[in-house]
Amino acid sequence: MALASSIGERVASLRARVDRVAAAAGRPTGAVAILGVTKTQPREAVLAAIAAGLCDLGENYVQEAREKYVDLPAVTKHFIGHVQANKAKPIAALFDVVQSVDRLEAGLALAKAARSLERELRVLVQVNVSPTERYGVAPGEAGHLAAQLRDAGLTVDGVMAIGPLEGDVDRAFATARDAFDAVGGATLSLGMSADWERAVAQGSTMIRIGTAIFGPRPAAERIPA
Repeated sequence: MALASSIGERVASLRARVDRVAAAAGRPTGAVAILGVTKTQPREAVLAAIAAGLCDLGENYVQEAREKYVDLPAVTKHFIGHVQANKAKPIAALFDVVQSVDRLEAGLALAKAARSLERELRVLVQVNVSPTERYGVAPGEAGHLAAQLRDAGLTVDGVMAIGPLEGDVDRAFATARDAFDAVGGATLSLGMSADWERAVAQGSTMIRIGTAIFGPRPAAERIPA
């Protein structure tokens, strides 16, 4: 009960803050969705977040999703980790949206898997706007990749990017927004616990929040295959 109560309070507080920041940027209430990042969190925390009103949840690893995303209430499940082509089928089976497509090989594998499962799969193009980020297509190539993914039968709904840990964050986010304009769609997934306010000011329509909702991750973070 204490876990559910604390998560509920954090979600309500965050929702109010997001709406205030959006309003300050001239955007309407509800313009920015909150995705709860459940990495390393137990299933009970996932259920508490849903009970608190979260409609979007995200996981980095297939194995973790298998353990805690089965038989959930009606929510949208997002894969936000690096897409390995050999894991395309379980990703397509478990998730509704894949936010991290950064190369054609991964997109083709997901499209094939979705067809075999007779599922519609929405994807975002992951754009690299940080010099320290390993993954993501170059911003100038995002529109071309999006066109190739659409030709493969995928529904491309926008862009995801991870902001830099230091340096010109606002410029990086503006670059992601420009890539979003080139890609099209409805979702600009931009901003995490440390930088979401600046992302909202740059037009983000979805922020990915873990710590600010669930608290610090366990000290010994488990990373399954």
